[in-house]
Amino acid sequence: MFVDVHCHLSFPDFDNDREAVIKRLKEQHVSLLIDTGADPATSKRSIELAARYSFIHSTVGLHPHDITDRVAEPTFGELETLAISPKVVGIGEIGLDYHYDEYDPERQKNAFRTMLRIAKKLDLPVVIHSRDAWQDTLDILREEKTSNLRGIMHCFSGNTEIARECIRLGFKISIPGTLTYKKSTLPTVVSDLETGDLLTETDAPWLSPVPFRGKRNEPSYVGLITKMIAEIKELPLEATAEIIKNTALDLFSIPTVTKEPREKRNR
Repeated sequence: MFVDVHCHLSFPDFDNDREAVIKRLKEQHVSLLIDTGADPATSKRSIELAARYSFIHSTVGLHPHDITDRVAEPTFGELETLAISPKVVGIGEIGLDYHYDEYDPERQKNAFRTMLRIAKKLDLPVVIHSRDAWQDTLDILREEKTSNLRGIMHCFSGNTEIARECIRLGFKISIPGTLTYKKSTLPTVVSDLETGDLLTETDAPWLSPVPFRGKRNEPSYVGLITKMIAEIKELPLEATAEIIKNTALDLFSIPTVTKEPREKRNR
């Protein structure tokens, strides 16, 4: 019923209780999960996790905080090779993050362009991280725009005007747990947009929704985000979840979702 289009279940934060986390998300009717890579190592872990479970898919990416002077052409080549692995449905997360001074903006922009071009070459959607960098993010997307450039604005933090420009450029708006925070501006964004332009994510292990704020996030909480979207849009919960699920399936070219997520067994 519910979908989490961006989480990091393959990260070490879940190494001690991953099976319990998966059991809980099953109980909360999460039927589709996209696990996201941030560099070659985490992308490999994501691919390995997706291979074990029918309802998990993965993306291959390079987070802007992982772009250093050590990132060179072989890194991009390795990521492109990983991106053709089974069950990889997108490139990401990639993008720009200017929140901290120690990450060079020019190096980020060059890597962002390179990863966008890999996505276009492979005809895969992209998962974009943009923090304190909306102007450059949108400028690059306009410059790199082609008919097959599409994807999601992960953990969206902009206003309605920015959201509408992202949609015009071919992107869906992915709503995280911050929607539930008291001072969040996301309820206005959700109210202003069409439900078909919205997706849901946890970004687990970070950004837990209320009432779990301050604790480790996990995919089983994505239904709380969907519920709040339904309330804002004044739609039934099941109808809202169905719209979001179909949007995710279409964008990531995933043919079906199993009713009950289950681990693949060796035969």
